[in-house]
Formats: sequence, structure tokens, C-alpha cells
Amino acid sequence: MSPPRYDVLCAGIIVADHVCAPIAAIPASGGLAMTDRIDLTIGGCASNVAVDLARLELRACVAGRVGDDVLGRHVAAVLESEGVACDQVAYSRTAQTATTMVVNVRGEDRRFIHAAGANAEFTGDEVTADAIRNSRALYVGGFGLNAALSGERVARLFQTARAAGVLTVLDVVCALDHIDRMLEPVLPLTDLFLPNRDEAENITGLTDPVAQAQRFRDQGVGCVVVTCGAQGAVLAEATRIVRSGAYAVRQVDATGGGDAFVAGFLYGRLHGRSADDCLSLGSALGASCVQAAGATTGVFRRSELEAFVAGHPLPITPV
Repeated sequence: MSPPRYDVLCAGIIVADHVCAPIAAIPASGGLAMTDRIDLTIGGCASNVAVDLARLELRACVAGRVGDDVLGRHVAAVLESEGVACDQVAYSRTAQTATTMVVNVRGEDRRFIHAAGANAEFTGDEVTADAIRNSRALYVGGFGLNAALSGERVARLFQTARAAGVLTVLDVVCALDHIDRMLEPVLPLTDLFLPNRDEAENITGLTDPVAQAQRFRDQGVGCVVVTCGAQGAVLAEATRIVRSGAYAVRQVDATGGGDAFVAGFLYGRLHGRSADDCLSLGSALGASCVQAAGATTGVFRRSELEAFVAGHPLPITPV
């Protein structure tokens, strides 16, 4: 039997981001705010995670939909230039490439203006069983943003992965109502679930990340990581629950930080590292991301990640 072609197949949303360097304040109606620069960058959970994994020297493939337009071709070209395989990317003739305007204001959280575009047409049925079987892990990102990528469809993808011994990984965006019901067929087939604390509260109604993680474990997830921003993360698996700290860094743009955490954690998992090491690697990669404008711009390379983690131990304590 031939070895897997990819380390991670990243399925989900692909976006062209227009990101402004931080401005002093949102202008009044009819006003103008100046910024040092506006960049066209890669965005979307699937593409962000794929780029981050490729920078960590893992073989990544992205699966999703873009428009048959200049932004779609640009996104594919940038992904390929980063070493990401795009043979599972489909081109829509009926919708534009998904686009987000990311507005950064000094001292405030970023603001988004989003057009779903071709992402709204992505059902997951485009992902071939052969591509799944030829991967070590299947990551589905942005679940809950697109009604067409339903719980039943993701469950079928995960069933195919499980049958082939492929790790199943799920991340969410809580944009649709009743995402808790969407998740019902998926969570029992999920090996690794990585919501942030706000997303977990939206799904469970619980505010405590430990209780949130326990709820997802009760629903059948193998390992749950609830990320909590500057308060670190909570990890729950079969035998224990732990809480990690966070790296204190100067945040320029939080866009893509959660995706970078996922990529760093997966990097550790696929290299057989301990859960504690995976938390440190995910936290460090997320910290590298938020220090630059753009979802992938400042993300560490593999050697930088390993050196940073080795020199900056992260406190991790049992709960």
C-alpha cells in the first residue's frame, strides 16, 4: 500500500482578504480614514490552516470553492506558491470568490465585512473519497458558516475518513442558527474539536470552558481544545483535563490566530508529540500570527516554531 499523498486535507472556506493596517478610529459617515497600507491576502479557515501547515513542512491540500474570477485565480496562485496543493479546489461560474474586508482599529478588536460568494456553494460532496484516503488527517474548517456544508454531509466525510484510519478534525464558525443541531451527527465522528470559548458558549449555553469541553466529550468527541485567547486554552481527553497559559505578545491583527493554533496543534499531533507539547505548539503558532496584519503573514516557519517553544515553556496545569 502506498503512503498517504497529503498530511492534511483542509476542507471548508477559502477567502480573499483585504486587510488594512490599523487605523486610529472608524471614520464618521462620509469621512475618510488613512492607513499605511491595505493588503490582499489569503483568508478562510481551510486556506489559512493549509498555508500554516505548509510553512511547518507538512504536505497540505485545500478543498473548497472559489469564483472563476481574478480573485479566485489569485487565491489559487498564492496557495500554490506557499506549497499547498489545489487539485481539490473547484471553480464556480455562478458566484464570485468569497471576500472579506478586515478593518483593524488600534486598541480594538478587528471588524469584518464579508461576502460568502462561492463558499455558499461548497457542500463537501466535491471532496473525493480518494483524496481523503490519501491523507493522514481530514480537517473541516468554517463549519456553521455555510448551510450547504451540512452536518449530514460532514458526517459522511468523517465516516469515510474513519474507515480509512484518517484523523478527523473539526473547527467551527457560529454564523448559522441551531449549529448545535448541525453538530449532532458530526461530533461522535470527530477525533479533535477546536472551538474557541465564545463559539463553545454559543453551542452549549455554558460559560465555563472546562464545562464546555466536558459537554463536547460527552457528545463523543475524542479530544476537545477550547481556546480562550489571552487566557490560554482548555484541553479535555479521555484521561484528563488541563489548562494552558498563553504567550504574551503585542497583537496587531487577531485574524487567523485561531487557525494558526489549529495548525500548530495538528503539527504536534502528526509528529507524535504529547498533548501538552501540542498545546504549546498551537499557542506559539497562534501568537506568531497575531503580531502581523493578515491571517498567515507572520506565521512561524518550522524551525522558528521549534526554537520559540524550546525557549519559552508554557505553563500547563491539571484541572
